[in-house]
Amino acid sequence: MMKSILKLKRGISPILATLLLIVIAVAAVIVTYAWVMTFTGSTTSQAGAVLTVDNVRFYTSGSDFVEVTLRNSGTGDAKVEAVYVGTSDSNLALQSSVSYDPNSQIVVAGSSLNVTITYDWTDGTTYYFKMATEEGLTVPFQREA
Repeated sequence: MMKSILKLKRGISPILATLLLIVIAVAAVIVTYAWVMTFTGSTTSQAGAVLTVDNVRFYTSGSDFVEVTLRNSGTGDAKVEAVYVGTSDSNLALQSSVSYDPNSQIVVAGSSLNVTITYDWTDGTTYYFKMATEEGLTVPFQREA
């Protein structure tokens, strides 16, 4: 009687067992890949430039100017490629009359860059700015004159 019960119980077929092992292995690879990509993405983003606006000054010296001080608290350098100014987020215009100190336009890690923009501003108006770097980082901010 015991032998007949054991003969009735069958295991899974070798083909089904192989497919099950393949599915488990693929799922493990996908989970590992997702974890590694999340970990490396957050780690490498911390290693780049971290730009913040330290100061914005509106002044007149014959012409109207806006002086912006950008600070880089990250570990990588960043080169400011474009400066946009406007009276709203939707009408920012690329500024062509911009000077940099230092002239290299590079915000070295741990230091700052002064950006002087020749721009006709009106007292009491809020202006929107966006600094774009060569590396693809943008720093949007707004200030009232």
